[in-house]
Amino acid sequence: MPSKAKTGKKLVIVESPAKSKTIAKYLGEGFIVEASIGHIRDLPQPSELPAELKKTSVGKFAVDIENDFKPYYVVSSDKKKKVAELKAQLKDADALYLATDGDREGEAIAWHLLEVLKPKVPVYRMTFGEITKEAIHRAMDNLRDVDQDLVDAQETRRVLDRLYGYEISPVLWRKVARGLSAGRVQSVVTRMVVDRERERMAFKAASYWDLTGQFGAGSASFKAKLAAVDGTKVASGRDFNDNGELTSRNVVHLHEELATTLAAGLQDADFRVRSVETKPYTRRPTAPFTTSTLQQEAGRKLRFSSKSTMQVAQRLYENGYITYMRTDSSALSNEAITAARRQASELYGPEYIPASPRVYSGKAANAQEAHEAIRPAGDSFRTPAQVAKQLSGDEFRLYELIWKRTVASQMADAKGSTATIRLGAVAVGGAAAGRDAEFSASGTVITFPGFLAAYEEGKDESRGDDESEEARRLPNVAKDDALTASEIIAVGHETSPPPRFTEASLTAELEKKGIGRPSTYASTISTIQDRGYVRKQGSALVPSWIAFSVVRLLEQHFKDYVDYEFTADMEADLDKIANGQAAGPTWLKHFYFGEDASSGLLSIVNNLGEIDAREINSIPITDGITLRVGKFGPYLESSVAVVDPETGEVIESARANVPEDLAPDELTPAKAIELMETAAPEERLLGADPHTGHTVVAKNGRYGAYVTEIIPEPTAEQLANAPVEYYKNGKPKPPKKPVKAKPRTGSLFASMSVETITLDEALQLMSLPRVLGQDGDGNPITVQNGRFGPYLKKGTDSRSIGSEEEIFTITLEQALEIYSQPKQRGARAAVPPLAEFGPDPVSEKNIVVKEGRFGPYITDGVTNITVPRTTALEELTREQAVELLAEKRARGPVKRTTTARKAPARKAAAKK
Repeated sequence: MPSKAKTGKKLVIVESPAKSKTIAKYLGEGFIVEASIGHIRDLPQPSELPAELKKTSVGKFAVDIENDFKPYYVVSSDKKKKVAELKAQLKDADALYLATDGDREGEAIAWHLLEVLKPKVPVYRMTFGEITKEAIHRAMDNLRDVDQDLVDAQETRRVLDRLYGYEISPVLWRKVARGLSAGRVQSVVTRMVVDRERERMAFKAASYWDLTGQFGAGSASFKAKLAAVDGTKVASGRDFNDNGELTSRNVVHLHEELATTLAAGLQDADFRVRSVETKPYTRRPTAPFTTSTLQQEAGRKLRFSSKSTMQVAQRLYENGYITYMRTDSSALSNEAITAARRQASELYGPEYIPASPRVYSGKAANAQEAHEAIRPAGDSFRTPAQVAKQLSGDEFRLYELIWKRTVASQMADAKGSTATIRLGAVAVGGAAAGRDAEFSASGTVITFPGFLAAYEEGKDESRGDDESEEARRLPNVAKDDALTASEIIAVGHETSPPPRFTEASLTAELEKKGIGRPSTYASTISTIQDRGYVRKQGSALVPSWIAFSVVRLLEQHFKDYVDYEFTADMEADLDKIANGQAAGPTWLKHFYFGEDASSGLLSIVNNLGEIDAREINSIPITDGITLRVGKFGPYLESSVAVVDPETGEVIESARANVPEDLAPDELTPAKAIELMETAAPEERLLGADPHTGHTVVAKNGRYGAYVTEIIPEPTAEQLANAPVEYYKNGKPKPPKKPVKAKPRTGSLFASMSVETITLDEALQLMSLPRVLGQDGDGNPITVQNGRFGPYLKKGTDSRSIGSEEEIFTITLEQALEIYSQPKQRGARAAVPPLAEFGPDPVSEKNIVVKEGRFGPYITDGVTNITVPRTTALEELTREQAVELLAEKRARGPVKRTTTARKAPARKAAAKK
């Protein structure tokens, strides 16, 4: 067989079309750059396996658990066309370059391409940390083979996640609720959020007091705070534990009476400076961004979610503006260090760069130094002003943040001095007479800004009562100088509970504990919100009650699998596989089947014993009141049975719904009692329908109040008299289970309530839709109530009417009159917005919330985003609205697929 003729063409495969376009510009002629558009194959659902495999060792997970956990991969149905295209391109190529990302995920994609395409030409693995001409050419000079260790590590993760999810999730379905999921990292992250909420629920505030005063020295004045009384330090918030107990020794706990009498006794006291201490102040710049720190800082400074940050960063990388955005390394290349130092010197002056370059290394648990830090792309950086016109608003803001952090990381230390003044006096007059009070004031003055001229890192919310000392300038005073005092007041405080996690602080905590990989933090945090385990309240992450049930079950029956240290150790083991220090199949065997005294996951699942679902889904709130997580959401239940005063029979325990927007730590014993006392009756008997005899009741449902009829079960006599069906051989068929009749229901009008609705009104509601009659063509016209209010319906033509009450009064003539008018589209009177939040920081247009066809939505006139169902309109904040709009912009416009019309076939030319 003759060898294939050389074409001179080289096929380069990357993951995304955007990346392929950018790379194609730098490779030039002879190179064809195609995108695989992510993974081309994956593990199928077990139900999708071929019939002959379903009853084998592959059938449960699409992984052969008896043969080294070998995965059974299939090409995704939506990628078959793409694979065919790549194979066609490969036929005409002399070489194949696999240029997917250089991390584990990218290595796995490259390996899958190799396995599926089966090339017969030379294959090269090509990696680069940025998409610039210089980086692409350097990558071509440093080609390699696919790294099998990285592939094994990624494959082990994929199989591990399948084993974990498929074994543990069904337990949640049986004992908590259908549709829930467990995940190796997802469940641990959910536990972290729940644990923090538990801390807040158990927290007991402590009250303490102190004094503040305004003091003057000549024309200058400054504020100081009481530090000691009679030589003993005054207790502050950090001296109490979370049970509200004073834990520090040798401190004085000021109560209100002592604080106010001391303040009164110091009004006319003689204050003097007791000491002045000055220390030099030095502050060093922070390291360039890793994936984790970028997500944290974008959350603090730009109000971006982790998901939004990664979406914007992906676009910046693929279009050649920044280096690869999934990295644990804070190191910079020599070229980048030179570029940053040069730019800092040009923009701020040579005195703003240190004598030698700064070198950074990762400090996080399980850090990988496989990539460079996230920085502006290129051997010389473009300033934000130079790229402003080429980027969208969010892209520009993130690029500017990355540029500032990178340049600042190579700049000089900020210098200054910190001064602490201690001043005091002895109280005169009143109950506090003779008591010595010492105040303290501190301040830092920056004399040389250094890196602060370019960038300053943001901070998360923290506990404590210390005020910032930054940039507070104190007057020049000396020991024994006299001071004037004014506005000496007693100030009361309460200790604060641990702050809830934000996406930024949760990301920092995950990295600190070594749980998961920073590259997956964004998707994990997004997943726990999508699953309903966590919702956002402003920027804080609040767990749902169902998350409490899930975590409780996992803690009791799968303790190791939600243990922080165990999960971090698993991550370290997976890193060993990536480094070639361990084998994936051996590790998976130990994890799943266990070894020696160590139980594997299979053994734990098979020996769970009896799990009390009611106990798992119950949380005591106070004596006699328990929160239950039910099929339709959380509710409160009294343990004290209600007895019917007439019959003496025990009625079902009283219940009350828990508002969806009520955070768990806000469900205090007092709040629970209030909800139970004010709860509307769950069900009220209205009477019997005179036509059917069915009992009619009014109920409070999760989605509002409604009325319904109770259809009795068929009696034994009715079942016995049911017609019998026979087989062809004359034998009777077994009796069929009777089909349950669907009860009539009707939602209550806004003006109605369960307590006041009458039987007649209920029967009217259940009679809807109401038939008004027919039009001239015989089309029936009905009137009914819907999600968007009352309306008329004639075939597919619907028309809104004024109020719910009109449903029972409108006549056929009035309906025909409405239908005789042209249908109004968008011509309704302007409706005022539901809420206003001021100008958007990106578009600078006013942000409002409007009522739309599918519910309330947020808009700035350019971008629209529906208010999440988990967010109550009353709880929606400006920060949340800005963040939701930013996320929507980051996703870009919705791509609408259009089907091209087939051109008509050309007629053959007539023969002459």
